[in-house]
Amino acid sequence: MPIKQSELILNPDGSIYHLNLKPEHIATTIILVGDQDRVDKVTQHFDSIEFTTQKREFKTTTGTFKGNRISVISTGIGPDNIDIVLNELDALLNIDLQTRIVKKELTPLTIVRIGTSGSLQSDIPVNSFLLSSHGIDLSGMLQFYKVDGIGFPEIEDAFIKHTNWSSKKAYPLLISNDSFLANKLASPKIYQGITATAGGFYGPQGRILRLAIQDETLNQKIDSFNFQGNRITNLEMETSAIYAMSKLLGHKAVSMNAIIANRANGTFSENPKKVVADLIAYTLQKLVE
Repeated sequence: MPIKQSELILNPDGSIYHLNLKPEHIATTIILVGDQDRVDKVTQHFDSIEFTTQKREFKTTTGTFKGNRISVISTGIGPDNIDIVLNELDALLNIDLQTRIVKKELTPLTIVRIGTSGSLQSDIPVNSFLLSSHGIDLSGMLQFYKVDGIGFPEIEDAFIKHTNWSSKKAYPLLISNDSFLANKLASPKIYQGITATAGGFYGPQGRILRLAIQDETLNQKIDSFNFQGNRITNLEMETSAIYAMSKLLGHKAVSMNAIIANRANGTFSENPKKVVADLIAYTLQKLVE
């Protein structure tokens, strides 16, 4: 059955609605960044650029780095934007946009997020790199999909008990990275741990300005959670959504974090741009080795 026009929306030129892309515009290796200005920070390392476009916060540039075709795409902030980006990237490769029918042979993507994050642990300092072994979703976006079988119920239940998680909030879902890709990007100098993904920057991450929040001690509970040596190391807004959507769609994904803040120590990097630049250079080199 063809997918209806209202469900798979295309622009008049045949490109997919939000990303403004056609299948030939993207590589099967994708680097995701949050900030549209960071796309150029990645592609300045490329040997050549073949295509670039932007619609709203979604900027895409495809080119070649050391003989490898790579696309760099800005997602904007938050799990809701990841929902758009991952669905539309998958549709470009795995749905025939003319017939609107899912292809019999599916093409997997290799997806690497390069983002900034704040450490929750005092021993993970600013200016360090962290590879997310898992993402724990605190946003609730993923519950709109059939996610049975991709989580870790024992750890999720322990987290709920430890934090006295409110039943009014969505069930926290823990999702792992792709182990093959993670091994490719890892090194002894890279920290690893569970990344918590919040659905917002202020209240959902325990920040209080003028609005009271449901649990003012939640961050401390998250910091102190430990399940058989597995602890939550950092907090951001995309990783768990990337991991879950990728796993459900059959893609490989890893999230690389530049630690620019330490919430436990109250410190912030004196040169966050350099930390991000160094992580970009490191990740590109590891990807093509």
